[in-house]
Amino acid sequence: MNVFDQAVMVETRRQFFARSAAGIGVAALASLLSADKARGAIAGKATGGLPGLPHFPPKAKRVIYLHMVGAPPQMDLLDYKPGMKDYFDKDLPESVRNGQRLTTMTSGQTRFPIAPSVFKFSQYGSNGTWISELLPNTAKVVDDIAIIRTMHTEAINHEPAITFIQTGSQIPGKPCMGAWIAYGLGSMNQDLPSFVVMNAAHTNPKANVQAISARLWSAGFLSAQFAGVALRSGGDPVLYINNPDGVNPKIRRRMLDALNELNRIQYEKVADEETRARIEQYEMAFRMQSSVPELTDLSKEPASTFKLYGEEARKGGSYANTALMARRLVERGVRFVQVYHRGWDVHSILPEVLPSQCKDVDQANYALVEDLKQRGLLEDTIVIWGGEFGRTVYSQGKLTPTDYGRDHHPRCFSLWAAGGGIKGGVVHGETDDFSYNIVRDPVHIRDFQATVLHQLGIDHERFSYKYQGLNNRLTGVEKATVVKPLLA
Repeated sequence: MNVFDQAVMVETRRQFFARSAAGIGVAALASLLSADKARGAIAGKATGGLPGLPHFPPKAKRVIYLHMVGAPPQMDLLDYKPGMKDYFDKDLPESVRNGQRLTTMTSGQTRFPIAPSVFKFSQYGSNGTWISELLPNTAKVVDDIAIIRTMHTEAINHEPAITFIQTGSQIPGKPCMGAWIAYGLGSMNQDLPSFVVMNAAHTNPKANVQAISARLWSAGFLSAQFAGVALRSGGDPVLYINNPDGVNPKIRRRMLDALNELNRIQYEKVADEETRARIEQYEMAFRMQSSVPELTDLSKEPASTFKLYGEEARKGGSYANTALMARRLVERGVRFVQVYHRGWDVHSILPEVLPSQCKDVDQANYALVEDLKQRGLLEDTIVIWGGEFGRTVYSQGKLTPTDYGRDHHPRCFSLWAAGGGIKGGVVHGETDDFSYNIVRDPVHIRDFQATVLHQLGIDHERFSYKYQGLNNRLTGVEKATVVKPLLA
């Protein structure tokens, strides 16, 4: 679209809002009514979302994405390689590495000694799936989850890799998956955001922590209203949600009404979508003053909940607490819940750090799947667990029989998903004996993104947003294929 055409479209919108007493302008003003009246006007259906979506009947309505920042080592957890015990301290064959680009952490090594996992594996579930001893609780729900052993990516460093798997691009500035879904499908609860983000604490002080920032849950070039809202564990659950001292709800309401009226006037003049988004965000914040305290109040949860998730779930900011909060959020209609747990960047002392990382998450992951299942929510909620890439079978730095570290590895890694029409008890794909290269059924992160959208009733090739002359998609312009063997 050229500049002239775009100007004509804006002018047309100006004329429309100036002359019409109905339509989009009035729809925007509906948010200025009391919450009860607004709910009554659109009772029984989701708000927002795009016309024509979903493209076909969805199997899932919601997503809980549990991202392990730093990349869990697949051969220590979900990709069992028993033959490696015979290769201890032998160099990785060049025919396996095949000239792969290395990170600066290991590019200077003169050797690449193989480090077999020191952890035991056992078989679980109806298909005898191999799971590490570090994940005994996850093993209990192995028949409910699909393990993908052949995820792969092009990114070899954390920053571009996390950005890639979250937004579909290694270059910052694109909308993340949660923002895309909120934009496409809208909200199922007017009193809560459609996209919520939580950052869970890790417990091991020796864990190597990667930095993350709000750009990972930003809306990019989409309207800011679709960005993730951070739910905090301390202080106000959402920043600035409470009124300042000396400001009562009536004063706050009058202030918002006046501010929204100014924004409405501005919107009718220039048709700036961000102005309309601002109106909606102010109103959402006002409604959240009632909805968020109820959401975060765990006092009415029965004792059985904390037996399931563990007593850590009572502690704000713990991974168990965020898992429980994720259930409470989707239970109340939140479309997309993103949880980050850091400390998985195991370049060294892996046998010391990895058990505590797994202990942080294992029971809570099991509890979340089981809890959703018991409540009838798992059938239309997708739960995802995994990192941004894998780890090398060779050791970074010094190798001993009881100590090793692993470098970044984009060629293959493991991820699991459950619910929302994902087939349980499946192990998809196969890697070589070194968990280094894929030998069967590769799944690129674009393929996985396309599969998640498909389960939500969205054809990824028909779901785009025009920005700077391009029809942008979550899955980008390269080939992406829905992974049909994962679907029930």
